[in-house]
Amino acid sequence: MDAPQLLGLKGEEAAQKLLLTKGYKILERNYRFRKAEVDLIVQKGDQVIFVEVKSRTSKWIAHLADHVSKKKIRLLVEAADHYVINNNIELEVRFDIITVFKTKKGLELDHLEDAFYYF
Repeated sequence: MDAPQLLGLKGEEAAQKLLLTKGYKILERNYRFRKAEVDLIVQKGDQVIFVEVKSRTSKWIAHLADHVSKKKIRLLVEAADHYVINNNIELEVRFDIITVFKTKKGLELDHLEDAFYYF
């Protein structure tokens, strides 16, 4: 496994731990549908949340949340629709992004709730 893949894996593990400490229930990890992969699917209260985890080694140029393209959003929405329909979920749906930065002190996480909307 190369360094970026390892950082991605560590980032997803750190994001999962963060969500657990915030009281979220983990439903799925690395859920795949066609060309889409949802890093984490979690539930809190009456919401099911689809979480994209973005991991990097530096905070270069723009905020990482800005690096989730329209195409990636479309794929996430398709995967979310598939998951909700196949699991007969009747809860509100939300999309979050967790950014993970590798620093000299460890991993720094930022949880962006309601990161984007779909229509």
